[in-house]
Amino acid sequence: MKFLPLIVIFLSLNCCYGQIKSKPITEFSQKDIKDGILIDVRTPKEFNMGHLENALNINWLGTGFQEHFDTIPKDKKLYLYCKKGGRSAKAQKLLDSLGYQNVVNLEGGYDHWKIKKKF
Repeated sequence: MKFLPLIVIFLSLNCCYGQIKSKPITEFSQKDIKDGILIDVRTPKEFNMGHLENALNINWLGTGFQEHFDTIPKDKKLYLYCKKGGRSAKAQKLLDSLGYQNVVNLEGGYDHWKIKKKF
């Protein structure tokens, strides 16, 4: 019985850290989406000014954001990014609350990726 608290702590940590919830956008590669979907949550205008290769544009600020995911299986890995990271973090929280199990926020956003790409 004295090991029970340690077991509970271990299991809790294992559950919490079992899935990566964020990743710097500069560490993202096209290999990451071989079994997932890359989603740009910026507006269509922002998306048309430049975006990551193979990204699908689903506008966080537009109407019907949630409905775009109705046909996507909840266990599919989703990579989200926006301009700086705020909208994609909000979208990640929403999708997590809807039961999506593998949602990764690409931290830093498109602006950060663009800066790093120049160097």
